[in-house]
Amino acid sequence: MPDDLLAHARAAKGFMPEDEGDFLHRLARERLPHGPALEVGSYCGKSAIYLGAAAREVGGTVFTVDHHRGSEENQAGWEHHDASLVDAESGRMDTLPTFRRTIERAGLEDEVVAVLGRSTTVSRHWRTPLSLLFIDGGHAEVHARADYDGFARWLEPGGLLVIHDVFEHPADGGQAPYRVWLRAVADGFEPRETVGSMRALTAT
Repeated sequence: MPDDLLAHARAAKGFMPEDEGDFLHRLARERLPHGPALEVGSYCGKSAIYLGAAAREVGGTVFTVDHHRGSEENQAGWEHHDASLVDAESGRMDTLPTFRRTIERAGLEDEVVAVLGRSTTVSRHWRTPLSLLFIDGGHAEVHARADYDGFARWLEPGGLLVIHDVFEHPADGGQAPYRVWLRAVADGFEPRETVGSMRALTAT
């Protein structure tokens, strides 16, 4: 990871530990020469910097899909709520302005393409084969399953499915991403590597 972009990733709002970010960057460097990557759930752009850095290094493109209204845990009264991300006029979460500034400051606007919309809406119209899919959207069961159902089928053979916040034990975290991982294994994806709560599988 180039030092300048690593500094931007560290400074960006978000919840991804650096070792997991480095892991995501390494996987993206490997796969982006073979086709675009897609991230579901971008929040304020921290993980998009790790992906975008890889894209800049190898000449790839990263698409990010997010409605930018925040996941359930980002809403008022929840643990991960950040009042600075609430739009003063609407009173709703709006992470898009922060995301855009994050990507602009990192100099990654040519590599990172933001798609504004709900995952379920975008996936109904998605037709582009993917070299890497990173699922890090809403962690409620319905959202995590929809992200997988909507986009995993577009992974090319040899492509990588990367799932964040996978916790096998309920005491460690929510179970929806773990159940998506189990579903992917049952569907024939081959488990490859795990760093922290991030798990990568290979499409067959």
